[in-house]
Amino acid sequence: MTLPFLTPITTPHLRAAGIPEPWGYGIVDRVRFGELDALNHVNNAAYLTWFESFRLPYLEARQVTDYGPTSPRLVLRSVAVRYLAEMTNGMRYVVVGRTRSYRRTSFTIENAVYCLDGDPREMVRAETVVVLLQRDGSGRYPIPAAGIAAFQSEDGAVPEV
Repeated sequence: MTLPFLTPITTPHLRAAGIPEPWGYGIVDRVRFGELDALNHVNNAAYLTWFESFRLPYLEARQVTDYGPTSPRLVLRSVAVRYLAEMTNGMRYVVVGRTRSYRRTSFTIENAVYCLDGDPREMVRAETVVVLLQRDGSGRYPIPAAGIAAFQSEDGAVPEV
């Protein structure tokens, strides 16, 4: 199956590519030479860029932000990454993610990276806590109701207590 690079793909395409549940949203790409380190595998920092490239269209699709002048500021509170296997130049991969849980003004996104060369295999797992702030920095910004509804219906997210 041929998947388009740098284009959001959803559940049917992910399942057809062999990506398991609970993942329902992803971005496909290929490792570039500039993402390699001196040991000729993907530099740890490149994964953070991949997760950011995923978050931008994902949060717009989930109706959390439109990135306009009145939209919230998105601030990363924490990121934890677990490296499972090395990745090298030219490998095709998909970054997948979902919101696992949310509070009034923050939410936790789980991400994974699957290699698409051969049978899909998980290479990296991450967890990111995102906080929404008022545009002027004056305080927290509540997650829009449409965003919460999308987190629940599309990702199976649950409220944190």
